[in-house]
Order: sequence, then structure tokens, then C-alpha cells
Amino acid sequence: MTVGRTEYLNDPAAPEPNSLVPAAGVLAVDGHGRLLLQRRRDTGQWAIPMGKQELGETVAQCAVRETLEETGVTVEVTGLLGIYSDPGHIVAYSDGEVRQEYEVILTGRPVSGQPAANNEAADVAWFTPAELSDLDIHPTQWRQLHDWLDGTHPRID
Repeated sequence: MTVGRTEYLNDPAAPEPNSLVPAAGVLAVDGHGRLLLQRRRDTGQWAIPMGKQELGETVAQCAVRETLEETGVTVEVTGLLGIYSDPGHIVAYSDGEVRQEYEVILTGRPVSGQPAANNEAADVAWFTPAELSDLDIHPTQWRQLHDWLDGTHPRID
């Protein structure tokens, strides 16, 4: 069963959150300056690979695991992009969970593997910064991408 999701950003019509779940991901950049993104199956939008941290793992372990699971690429962590915990960013899931954003986004570089679609990502690809404007990207993901593009990191909200 695929769980759908709807994201809200500073929307008074957003439902009240009922959970706060730590999530982590890696904005991986290859030797050509391209960024690794996945097209989410649940929204159809392009995003930095990330997911829920599991008990028994560190933030970095979670971010590396989620990146591999969602893209087919193993990454090495190189730094911190930011901690994003905006109470105005709400994610409502079709199973009734409504989360307030809590994402730790690390920076990294690819070590092995090739981008590949899977059960979470309809597509996975490397993009140059110039190609990003042609993609359907949620505003909260743009905030994170702009932090990297503008060099304004680490960011802590």
C-alpha cells in the first residue's frame, strides 16, 4: 500500500500536526557539480532523498541509508547543509499522520552506485544547478537547495 502525502507551507488550512519525526537526508554533489535528486512517487515532485531516522542509527547513518534506498547511490557525508524545523511546514499523510517538519540535511559526495528508480522514487537523476528551474520542486525543497546554491549553510531553524 502506498501512502500519499500533501505538503503545506504557512497555510492556515493545514491540519494540526500530531507527530514530530526526525528525518535525515543527503544533498549529494558529484565531481561535476551536479546534484542528486529523486522524483517522489507520492507527490511527483523532485526532492533531496531523505527519510525517517530509525532507532539505533545516527543522523548520518540514516541519511546515507535513505539516500541509498531512494536513489541507488552510496554517499559519503561531507558536511551539514542545515536543520529544518519550520512549524509552518506540515506534511499530511493519507494514513492520518500529520507531521511538523524536522529534517537534518547533510551534504555529501557519491562513492558508488548509479541512480535508479525504485518503489519510492519514480526517477532519480543528477542535475546541474541550471537545470533545477525546469523541475517541479516543492518550496521547502527549494529553500534547502537555495541554501546550498547561495552558500548559506549550515542553516539552523
